[in-house]
Amino acid sequence: MSDRRWRKAGGTLVRVVAVWAVSTLTMLALAGILPDFRLQADDGDTVTRTAFTAAWGAGAFGLLSALVWPVLVRALLTVPALVLGALVFFLNGSLLLIALRLIPDGRGDANPETAVVVAAVMSAVASATSTALAVRDDDAYRRRLSRLADRRRRRSGVPLDPDGRRGGPPGIVFVQLDGVGHEVLRRAAADGIMPTVAGLLADEAGHRLTPWTTDWSSQTGASQLGILHGSNFDVPAFRWFEKETGTVMVSSRPASALELQRRAIARTHDGGLLTVDGASRGNLFSGGAEELALVLSMAARRGKGRSSRAGYFAYFSDPANAVRTALSFAAEVVREIGQSVRARLRKETPRVKRGGLYPFIRAFATVVERDVVVAAVIGDMFAGRTAVYADLVAYDEVAHHSGPHSRDAEKVLSRLDRSLGLILKITDHAPRDYRIVLLSDHGQSPGETFAGRYGLTLKDLVRAGCGLPVPRRAQRTRSASEARDAVRIALHRPVAGEQEAQHPASSSDPVVLASGNLGLLSFPDIEGRASREQLDRRYPALLGTLAAHPGIGFLLVRSLRHGSVVLGRDGAEVPLAELTDGEGPIAAFGPGAADAVRRTDGFPHVADVMVNSMYDAASGGVHAFEEQIGSHGGLGGEQSRPFLLWPRTLTDPLDAVAADAPRNASPDTAAGVPAAGPVGAEAVHRVLARWLRELSGPQVPLRQEGFTGLERVDVPLPDGQAGAGSPGGPAGPAGEGAAARGEAADQGGAPLPSHGTDQGDPAGRLGEGPVRALRPLPPVQDPGDAVPGTRS
Repeated sequence: MSDRRWRKAGGTLVRVVAVWAVSTLTMLALAGILPDFRLQADDGDTVTRTAFTAAWGAGAFGLLSALVWPVLVRALLTVPALVLGALVFFLNGSLLLIALRLIPDGRGDANPETAVVVAAVMSAVASATSTALAVRDDDAYRRRLSRLADRRRRRSGVPLDPDGRRGGPPGIVFVQLDGVGHEVLRRAAADGIMPTVAGLLADEAGHRLTPWTTDWSSQTGASQLGILHGSNFDVPAFRWFEKETGTVMVSSRPASALELQRRAIARTHDGGLLTVDGASRGNLFSGGAEELALVLSMAARRGKGRSSRAGYFAYFSDPANAVRTALSFAAEVVREIGQSVRARLRKETPRVKRGGLYPFIRAFATVVERDVVVAAVIGDMFAGRTAVYADLVAYDEVAHHSGPHSRDAEKVLSRLDRSLGLILKITDHAPRDYRIVLLSDHGQSPGETFAGRYGLTLKDLVRAGCGLPVPRRAQRTRSASEARDAVRIALHRPVAGEQEAQHPASSSDPVVLASGNLGLLSFPDIEGRASREQLDRRYPALLGTLAAHPGIGFLLVRSLRHGSVVLGRDGAEVPLAELTDGEGPIAAFGPGAADAVRRTDGFPHVADVMVNSMYDAASGGVHAFEEQIGSHGGLGGEQSRPFLLWPRTLTDPLDAVAADAPRNASPDTAAGVPAAGPVGAEAVHRVLARWLRELSGPQVPLRQEGFTGLERVDVPLPDGQAGAGSPGGPAGPAGEGAAARGEAADQGGAPLPSHGTDQGDPAGRLGEGPVRALRPLPPVQDPGDAVPGTRS
């Protein structure tokens, strides 16, 4: 507590000194402009002496304003308002004249008329400076938002209970710290980098930290789709090639994100986690929420309030928000330039280029998106929404370029912790109780890039193995950046297609895509999934070249003779059915690797050859096929170990997943229930959905979300294949229209077809038919539960 008081006192002192300095400069400028305003002796003074005189006068004026002005205002309360308005200027000018008289040696002087002008200008400048500094203070920011919330509540007439809170069950806020691994969060809390998180963990009645394991594709597109919509089936990577349409799907492109969302809804027959009174903030997908801000899949939506940019407009319509964010944005740009220069001077390795527009992209991710999303979450809590899911991408963006364990990344974690503390404090002012859940979608694994370590890119290696020409100099593989795409969307600019998303120069050339340390090879002129035998006949050296390379851990390819096989160094070849954790090519990749590879192998759009980089268990390092020294997307290290930080009053995640396991499964073999935590994003979805039911009852939407029938804005599909790329999905207008929206039952049409049991859904719930209009059960009350954490 004493540390907090010292920090608060220090912040106040800094603000006082800053206002004093600005007032001194203003006084000097006015003395140079106005002829009847003097700060020097008759025979002149040195610059230092003049500056000292200005500082003395500004300090005296500020002190008099702080001490005398409140007394004068109280004494003049009986004066009519119009007269008081006129007196203000003369009284302010009088205080300035007194301040000038207090300057030693009589060096300050001004005519009464000039004193009124000088006092007015100095008061305005001091007020603006104080306001600009105050809006960056979290406590001042919270108090202002609280006043706005009270004003909004009075206008809306929302009734409160005798304790000053609105009745009803608690709400829940899910805050996703993008890219923060379980070990990174644990270490940051233990080292004092994230004191808010440390406080939650230290409280025995507070929160508990649980790791979970991602799918093979350890990236936001797969994880968040599974978490928000309950299925990430057929999402093999961040980007992949779909042969039947010649389309490269990229998770950070709005058109691709919208299509992935449509496929997930068609598969699960469920609008998403947030369909009932929910809000989605800063995410790739909507989760079925009506309230949206900075949601990538909605960037191409038409209609008022449906654009992803709506969140920016709502935030920056408040001038105080604009000032707060603009100052922080400028500071972050300067900070990144300084950190980049320092890294070059110290010759830190590994290192990637951080010039060009990157400082501004980083500032956008770490400041603009953070402030907009946090403000939107606070607004949702003040509005009393039932469920809120928000993604803060700041750490992920910085860790890609600076490293997940770098000092730069730690500073970002510290600032994110302040934002979390602000959200926790807002629970005291919200009209209902809230449970706060922190989670991440994946971690990050450090390591030098593949190109930096070996002098060639994965694409170069593939072309060499195919006997195709290879550039003399390795060309940099462009790094995926959700923040870069978000910047273009915020500016109402189309998201540019990446180089990998273009058709190859020749139809026989392989398409090589990178998703962190996961590579995907596709051969467009081979119909369907290419087999090992086909590739060996056409490119005899390709698979051997890849499998033997020291920077590659293992390959997955289909064999006509043995089914899918995993290839590794020294001629290792293991049929997928016999693949075992801790053995063969995947020996270093830890528990769950075999099941993750097997699940991905069953995807319709798995690449012809899946390539996972090497993994050094001693250092935790991998080699990204993109320009990233902190990466995620495949198997290996901390990237596959995100976290759940949840209130202890909710059901344990392991118990929640076990409850949804097949009834005939033994406790030891229940899918998604290892000793360490849930496995797969779909298992996390079931955990979060259970928590929602515990707090508010079953989540049954009053109407289905209607975005399944929108016109697709990505590369158009061939005629008659409305469900292409989503096998088993509904085809034709009925599939994309009424049936996909769950309206078939109301219109007398056939229900959505069953898709069978998903590997990530062992209970087989995905084939149970469409959602029907059920009456919600009474809410489950949870008396006595409170959101733990620091209060102010």
